[in-house]
Amino acid sequence: MVSEIPAFLITFREALEAALIVAIVLAYLKKIGKMGVTRYVWFGTSLAIGISVAAGGALFVLYGGLSGVATELFEGLASLTAMGILTYMIFWMAKNSKRIKGELERKIDLSLTKGQLLGIATLAFVAVFREGIETVLFLTALFVSDVSGSVIGILVGVLTVGLLGALMLKGSVRLPVRSFFKYTSVLLLIFSAGLFGAGIHELIEASEGSGFELGILAQAPFNINPGDSGNPLHEKGIIGSILKALLGYDGNPEWLRLVGYIGYWLVIGAYLIKTYAPSLSINISTLLRLRRTLPRRDEQTI
Repeated sequence: MVSEIPAFLITFREALEAALIVAIVLAYLKKIGKMGVTRYVWFGTSLAIGISVAAGGALFVLYGGLSGVATELFEGLASLTAMGILTYMIFWMAKNSKRIKGELERKIDLSLTKGQLLGIATLAFVAVFREGIETVLFLTALFVSDVSGSVIGILVGVLTVGLLGALMLKGSVRLPVRSFFKYTSVLLLIFSAGLFGAGIHELIEASEGSGFELGILAQAPFNINPGDSGNPLHEKGIIGSILKALLGYDGNPEWLRLVGYIGYWLVIGAYLIKTYAPSLSINISTLLRLRRTLPRRDEQTI
């Protein structure tokens, strides 16, 4: 059971995003004295959760009915789809997170002005459903490899968000939202890179199972796995399997997988630097200015 951590991290982050959006809507309705329409928010939220769970169950049933090449093709496409959406949404959030609150409030005002209370329910539904479907897609790749571990991670993630949300509503806890999403985004990108590599591997397996050889692209340039598969550092061992679940580690990757994994990090690494370097330089500049305003030790008086 090595999928608990990525399953927990994905569930926790996505559920927290949905919870924060719902909290923004409820807080704004309370601010403008429209608490009577909060039932529409909860209706949209509940409907989105129900449909997301149903979609997850349908995907799992679909996977259970597959075998052979179809299974490998499903796993490969599921991993690559999850990787693409996960990567896109992380950078979309980094770029647009500052505008989300204002846009939500404008949409609420528009719905209330037109008397379209179902618009409030739709607003909550779309926000929560988007996070729910993303979670389903991300977790599908984990479910196919470790069902019990994924279930544990999901349950712990949901319970944690529920507890944290209750504490936040009571005002007992203040979450540094921007820092939280920044650091968890980096962790999820690491996991996404592993999904990309795993997806490529499964598609290679499906290709060869269909009789289509990829030649050198399907060959391993090296094999660093210990001879004993029970060795902790083997990709099937205790440590190796954890690294495989979290980072996409493979002791004998194919050339195509290796090139794809490195290429992913070259592109994503450049985008990370472009996205976060400006804020980092601003923080450093602020610290330097603060340092210059402080009195030197030899200038301080007793």
